[in-house]
Amino acid sequence: MSTADYRVEAVDYAAAQDDLRRVREAVFVEEQGVPRDLERDALDPLCHHVIARNAEGLPIGTARLTPDHRIGRMAVLSAWRGRGVGEALLLALLAEARHRQWPAVSLHAQVGAEGFYARQGFLPEGERFFEAGIEHHGMRRVLGATATIAHRAEAVAITTAIIVQARRALAIYSRTLDPGLWDAPPVMEALRRFATHRTGVQVQILLQDAAAPQHALAPLIGLAQRLPSVFGFREVQDPVDLPYAAAFVANDDHGYYYRPLGHRFDGEAGLEHAGRARQLREEFTQMWERARPVSEYRALGL
Repeated sequence: MSTADYRVEAVDYAAAQDDLRRVREAVFVEEQGVPRDLERDALDPLCHHVIARNAEGLPIGTARLTPDHRIGRMAVLSAWRGRGVGEALLLALLAEARHRQWPAVSLHAQVGAEGFYARQGFLPEGERFFEAGIEHHGMRRVLGATATIAHRAEAVAITTAIIVQARRALAIYSRTLDPGLWDAPPVMEALRRFATHRTGVQVQILLQDAAAPQHALAPLIGLAQRLPSVFGFREVQDPVDLPYAAAFVANDDHGYYYRPLGHRFDGEAGLEHAGRARQLREEFTQMWERARPVSEYRALGL
């Protein structure tokens, strides 16, 4: 992968170890205080390494894929953060893992970077822990197969990833805008960025009970008030739709999260399942056409 500013490429460890270490030591040892003997390990020669270089060919970022299906040593020089380098490195490693037909990859995310990995479809696992004196959280990304969602933290992570992956459209079916999910800060921020950083986007939200989130002052309603051309709300009213117990979100790419019982977080999700996402959007469209516009939201400025 390359841009006008940098390129990402796979490298042989023996040939590129000086460049790899230059970046890693600048980030981990000098910036974060990780002991040098902990930063280096015996796995390095066995790993698949990628490196990001600027237009002059100087190293600005690194990452590796270990034989035990783990992503690690993700490091980007401070001057290059926020410019997509980390995402490009991560996508290169995910592409290599798919090429090897691995079912999943995992990593130890520094707590401050959890949001970055969640936006790429990684789900949190287990409890937080300390590694090299820095708090981490285990995370895992399923490749190809569907992921099982059981807890709120997983629900927030996968919903965020589905929003980030969307191109132009999101379809959301919810009972009452699910407190704990559709008001979670990472989800709200992803929706805000989706609605304000792209043109021609649309978020359709179909509710079973429109009054409940209004009475609860759901923050998503406030966001929609500021962006009425993007967000649309309807409420189911047809007898054929009223017994529908599930909830879901589906984008116009390959992502979906389906909960058989809409009042729970338990469900299944995927970011590489265009067929299932399309099926849910088609089901959503049928219910949307039978539903009533939420005029009481429009009275508030929508």
